[in-house]
Amino acid sequence: MSVLVCFHAHPDDEVFLTGGVMRQAADAGHRVVVVTATDGALGQVPDGLLTDDETLAQRRRRELEASTSALGAHRLVMLHYADSGMAGTADNENPDAFCNIDVETAAARLAEILAEESADVLTIYDPNGGYGHPDHIQVHRVGVRAAELANVPHVYEATINRDHIRGLTQSNPEWAATDFDTFGLPDSEVTTVVDVSTVLAAKRAAMFAYETQIGDFGPFLHMPGEQLQAAFGREWFRRHGAPAGATETALPLEGVSASDRGGSADRAVEHGQGVLEEVVADH
Repeated sequence: MSVLVCFHAHPDDEVFLTGGVMRQAADAGHRVVVVTATDGALGQVPDGLLTDDETLAQRRRRELEASTSALGAHRLVMLHYADSGMAGTADNENPDAFCNIDVETAAARLAEILAEESADVLTIYDPNGGYGHPDHIQVHRVGVRAAELANVPHVYEATINRDHIRGLTQSNPEWAATDFDTFGLPDSEVTTVVDVSTVLAAKRAAMFAYETQIGDFGPFLHMPGEQLQAAFGREWFRRHGAPAGATETALPLEGVSASDRGGSADRAVEHGQGVLEEVVADH
């Protein structure tokens, strides 16, 4: 049994980038932990969706709980840093925004969780955070340092395969002006391509959990099976520190366990598959 920890910036990021590998790992009997840096309080929300006594952060937390449960997570940790907003907005200047938090300070918090879990594999983002979002870039910085502090043996950068996405959208005029050179990594830099087609139903269920993100997820929720497979049937990673040309088809969860490094994996047995143990850590 191994321990997979997925570090994400906001509620909903876990679905697109690691939802499939999470569900597969849980189904295989591994322990899955999700750590989310911010509450996503600066996201857009459809008019009339929130109740009078409800904040967007509160709703997105409940959505995150439902999503991670659908994806098989055993534990959810929210670090509660402030959402930094999209790149170039005034929210980037908030000193409490995650993008402005001292990397060593945030990494120490994440490293404590990684050590507690005896994490075998940590997923973060590529150096540009997939598409340049300040919080995503900070996830990369903090994640790399935390893995060093906690001696995590395997670090994988979840990314977008820009060549694949460009191919999917080339016939769609709405995407014609999009500069895909700012998205993710080229195929030549992707080291790990995981086929997650067998768990697409769980990934779609996690998307449905996010009513507040219907503007982002809406086009995907009712895709025909073939289109959904093309868009979300694979997840891409770059193994941190791997040489160019490395190719893998799975995260290294088989044959590696926390107990091999003196940690305790017994805690994973205490939680049923897909039964979420929610732990919220305030900063």
